[in-house]
Amino acid sequence: TPNDPSDPMQDLISKAAVLLEALPYIQRFRSQTFVVKYGGSFMDSPDPAVRNGVARDVVFLEAVGINPVVVHGGGKAITRAMDQAGLKACFVQGMRVTDQAAVNVVERVLSQEINPELVRTINELGGKARGFAGSDIFTCRKLQMRDPDGAEIDLGFVGEVIGVNIEPLRECIRRSITPVISPTARDADGNIYNCNADVAAAQASILLKAKRLVFMSDVPGLLRDPQQPETLIPHLQITEVSQLKSAGVIDKGMIPKVDSAVAALKSGVDKVSFVDGRLNHAVLLEIFTDKGVGTEVVL
Repeated sequence: TPNDPSDPMQDLISKAAVLLEALPYIQRFRSQTFVVKYGGSFMDSPDPAVRNGVARDVVFLEAVGINPVVVHGGGKAITRAMDQAGLKACFVQGMRVTDQAAVNVVERVLSQEINPELVRTINELGGKARGFAGSDIFTCRKLQMRDPDGAEIDLGFVGEVIGVNIEPLRECIRRSITPVISPTARDADGNIYNCNADVAAAQASILLKAKRLVFMSDVPGLLRDPQQPETLIPHLQITEVSQLKSAGVIDKGMIPKVDSAVAALKSGVDKVSFVDGRLNHAVLLEIFTDKGVGTEVVL
């Protein structure tokens, strides 16, 4: 039968159909910059296929002429390293309280352990990547937070990214090299701060005039009910954000992600996507298929 799925020729035709579906996207996005925020527990997976999946996607983007820029996280590895150093992890409103001892651990783990490993993986898979400590790329101010009564909360060395040293990143893009950046930053006095990787990625996407910004984490996208994956919101316009915040659909760790998405879209980024990093090749599925995966946020 012509459509027998067990027919090996049918399998080959299906593969050709996948390539043809990707073709208009490859043509449209050639030479464009895509910023990928890479974070989530899948970074720690014991399965190398899961760990290396994102790196392989980055190599694919390079190969079809897209310029990826990666900003990575590493929260679980930081917590483990702090435990080993006898430092207790403490979170307020989803933000890690970071004293001087903790920020030293953060910088070591993010910039000297996770970052070089990611760069090495991309290079081993045939891509070209260069690592940057965020403290050489991002500038910040101390993050101001208040409790529900309006009292100021001191989170220590937790910064809000306000500037990006763009030229080293542009130089990489000119040479078809993927910059891989850790989410730390320096303030005006040269002190190193721990920063929210979502905010850092959004700032980079704005200043690099990126076409797309992709946030990878441990959830399928934005869910109306966090316990029910089938309540995924596939398409979101920024006019709907305030209502979803009031309803509690966007809360906790999703707030900086969504606020960053809105800032990026208002500054010229075409589309922001929230995808599940645990799904193999989520980045490619989101960018190169008609249906996509996760949640797309648009103006």
